[in-house]
Amino acid sequence: MNVQIFIPCFVDQLYPTVAFNMVKVLEKAGCTVSYNTNQTCCGQPAFNAGFWGEAKDVCSKFIKDFDGSEYIVAPSASCTGFVRNYYSKLFDNSSEHNKVKRLSERLFEFSEFMIKVLKVDDVGAKLKGKATYHDSCAGLRECRIKAEPRQLLSKVQGLEIVEMDDVETCCGFGGTFAVKFEPISIAMGDQKIHHATETGAEYLISTDMSCLMHLDGYAKNRGANIKSLHLADVLASGW
Repeated sequence: MNVQIFIPCFVDQLYPTVAFNMVKVLEKAGCTVSYNTNQTCCGQPAFNAGFWGEAKDVCSKFIKDFDGSEYIVAPSASCTGFVRNYYSKLFDNSSEHNKVKRLSERLFEFSEFMIKVLKVDDVGAKLKGKATYHDSCAGLRECRIKAEPRQLLSKVQGLEIVEMDDVETCCGFGGTFAVKFEPISIAMGDQKIHHATETGAEYLISTDMSCLMHLDGYAKNRGANIKSLHLADVLASGW
């Protein structure tokens, strides 16, 4: 199966290993992976900040860069959810409407692509220890992802998954929310790390590095002994 990958700005600039690990897993699952070096941002930061005109320009480029019929896979529920749910608002009643619809149908977050399209849940990953999973708001509410990452993690040899309390509550990052409402963001991060460490987990896993960056920063500041890992990092370990 031929697959294009979309690597969000966040991963490209700060956590490139996540992208390489996703490619590693996809290739082991039998995919031929391609990367369009012209790709940039999906347009979400500008859109969320209220600059819809500027966002539309960036989104138009995204549509052009990923034109075709191949599946597109991204290691981010946030970016995937934005394209699926908000491109239609920007391009409603435009000549790009049908392209946007087809694009949304071809774009998948990494874990849902593995389960729903490839129908692969065991790639031979090994990671010894106890972990807890964080449902990102975008994954849970915009992409409707809940069981897929947990199914993949359940097949990782040596890994015990323990659910934390209030697992579906926001971590407090929310992009610019963390900047505009810092005290609230910190309080929400504190609550999430408190629940995560209560499980005794060594690892905190999610589909979104934005959430994990926020939580990892707070955990280190607090001195909490828990390591943040993207799902792709876990699935690429041990082989």
